[in-house]
Parts: sequence; C-alpha cells; structure tokens
Amino acid sequence: MPVVAAAVIAFAGTSLALSAAWIYQWRTLNAGMVDPVWAATLGGIAVLAAAMGTGDVTNRLFVGIAGGLWGLRLAVHLWRRNYGKPEDARYRKFRDQWGDAAGRNMFWFFQLQGVIAMLLAMAFFVPAFNPTAPSPLALISASLIWLAAVTGEAAADRQLRRFCADSRHRTQVCQVGWWRYSRHPNYFFECLHWCAYPALAFGAPGAWLTILPPLLMAWLLLKISGIPLLEAHLMRSRPAYKVYQQTTSVLVPWPPKPATQAPSP
Repeated sequence: MPVVAAAVIAFAGTSLALSAAWIYQWRTLNAGMVDPVWAATLGGIAVLAAAMGTGDVTNRLFVGIAGGLWGLRLAVHLWRRNYGKPEDARYRKFRDQWGDAAGRNMFWFFQLQGVIAMLLAMAFFVPAFNPTAPSPLALISASLIWLAAVTGEAAADRQLRRFCADSRHRTQVCQVGWWRYSRHPNYFFECLHWCAYPALAFGAPGAWLTILPPLLMAWLLLKISGIPLLEAHLMRSRPAYKVYQQTTSVLVPWPPKPATQAPSP
C-alpha cells in the first residue's frame, strides 16, 4: 500500500478516536482522558505502519513492536493516572479561559492532537516503508535507545506515582530517583524514545523526516503545552518548587546544583 494511503487511514482513525474522547469530555467535563487515547492511537499507528508498510521486514517488525509497546505502556499509565480523577490542571485552565466556547474549542484542540500525532508518526512511516535493511549497528543502536527510553520513562512514572500516593507529600516536591536529577525526567525519556527510529531510516527517501519528531516533541514540552503549564501550576501548589527549579535541570538529567546557582539547561 502506498505510504500516502496508509497515512490517510491512520489520520482518519486518529481523528475518530479523538472525537470519541471529545464526546467523553463533553459528557463528563473532564478532558484528561484525551491523554491515554492519544498515546494509544500513536501506538496503533505504529502497528498500522508496520502492517501496511512495504519496507524491509526487520524495519517493519521493529516499528510495530517498539512503537506498539511504547504506546500501550504509556496509554495504560495515563489511563491509571487520569481515569476517575479530577480534571488535569492544564485542561481546567483551558476550560476556564474559553468559557462558553470551551466545548467547541476542546474539539478542535483534540483534533490538533491528531495532527501532532501524524507529524510524530513520521518516525514510524519512514522506516516501515524503507526497503533498505538496517545494518546490525543501526538495529542495535535503535534497540538500545528504545530500551533506555521506555524503561527510564516507566521508572520515572512509577517513582512519581508512588510519591504522590502518600498523602503526606501533597504539597511536597518529588525528588526521588530520576526526579532528583531532572524536573521532568519522564518528558526527557519521552523525547529520547523518538530518537530510536532515525537509525532505521538510512537509505530511505525522506530519511531526514525522522529527525523532526524528537525535535517537535522537545519543543512542545519545553515551550507549549507541557512544562510551562505544569510548572505554573506546581509553583502555586507546592511552596518548595521554586528552590527545586533553581537546583534541578528542567529536562536532561543532571547533578543538582546549589540553590544559589542557576539551573542546568
């Protein structure tokens, strides 16, 4: 199947899934469930690209298994975090700002998530349609990066979940495990995950496109909807967060600095 046809099918499925998530938030006034749906659709796109791809079978297997497992783990984690819980502060802020237009704006905001998902999915489609078999070095590199990213993100998610489960930590800042070295280690490993696929795109037309997903993810998290909104909320709800900002790297894990010095980049 041509890559354009596969991409159209993927986008249609993604749009439908996010429309269903919008209906759920319209009925419950809780937009948080878009997060696990978004992760699940991206994992589904990886499997779809592998199934419909015309590239080397090793590339397709890697994309389907690696992308599918990544999406499944993240979707399950986000479901456990959001289902039956109060609406995420980021979405609550949007709802308050939009007022009577919140329903309509949420729909288009959800569809924008679908567009972003398709841009990220270039990391799946290019290797899945690459007829060139990966070298052993490329396959090993991709596998090691993927393993480090997924296990690291899972560990960071687990550490934060256990910390927040203790009611004594309600106004405290998590600084255990990876969170001692990065204010957002889960986001760092999320960006790292997208670096696993370019190694499988060597020799493919448009191989350079696989460089864009990790850059796009980092930009979104650092500048748009991830870190800025989350940290604004944490600054209001956790008094010690300002010191944490001064001592701890925002994204890349790095040894903490004294409070009198500037934070690591």
